[in-house]
Amino acid sequence: MARRAMGRRRKGAAIDGWVVIDKPLGVSAAQAVNTVRRTLNAAKAGHAGTLDPLATGILPIALGEATKTITYLVEATKGYRFTARWGRATATDDAEGEIIEESDARPDEAAIEAVLPRFTGTIEQVPPAYSAVKVEGKRAYAIARGGGETPVLEPRPVRIDEIALARVIDRDQAEFLVSCGKGTYMRALARDIARALGTVGHVVELRRTRVGPFTEDQAISLEDFAALGHSAAASGHLLPVETVLDDIPALAMTESEADRLRRGQPVPVIRTVNRERIRDLADGTILCAVQDGKLIAYTRLDGRMVHPVRVLNR
Repeated sequence: MARRAMGRRRKGAAIDGWVVIDKPLGVSAAQAVNTVRRTLNAAKAGHAGTLDPLATGILPIALGEATKTITYLVEATKGYRFTARWGRATATDDAEGEIIEESDARPDEAAIEAVLPRFTGTIEQVPPAYSAVKVEGKRAYAIARGGGETPVLEPRPVRIDEIALARVIDRDQAEFLVSCGKGTYMRALARDIARALGTVGHVVELRRTRVGPFTEDQAISLEDFAALGHSAAASGHLLPVETVLDDIPALAMTESEADRLRRGQPVPVIRTVNRERIRDLADGTILCAVQDGKLIAYTRLDGRMVHPVRVLNR
């Protein structure tokens, strides 16, 4: 069965690029990827940064050669909007879990504003018990759901660039806007803010508003995309592979240099234009190798040699 399923995935059209889906409530990231792949009859697809079924918003889906650039999007800055509900802690840190603790304390706007600076910068965060973090080789959510055991998760550093109180909805709820690095859990953030305010809390609504260069303005709902059928690839919703690499320095390559990279061989940086472009870059810097304006590989600078990291076969 597994082999036949894998065989089916390899069939389909060779479509390269990105589709930015506005994921609806109740749909998993994997289900969204499968819908896009079937709609386009694409041979290969994957997503950059999972999104819980109870969350909505930006889910970039990579097709074909774009899957080779997923690594860079996973590392990108993300934006979120979430609503915290004070006074109730749940097992999952969201509205899906059972209530495990209650408090009568409710913070006012001034108290919320005062505590937010504690959650800016690099902070220590313990992921939710129901998360995809691995504990001794098993997913934490699998342990939590398996037999009532609560997984022991260690705090880890996460980066929060900005957090702001968008509005106080009522005595029980407040809405926040967050810009952060990879691996930051909004459910854990709401839980920890509540604790810092002398109460308990959980997330009742969560929406991702940005992933790297992709924003809500570029997104299309999963339903609308599926309704386009096979014409979706030509409808303007398929973005170039290079979109996610816009902030990575580009390095022009000759035809012979490009051929070397395609064969997995490093290229010495000998031309004046390339020397000038990379003069101030440190070893280990990732560069886009471009030939005639077309991305052919992303590469790593090492000792004034350019080494191929991932080659795009287009």
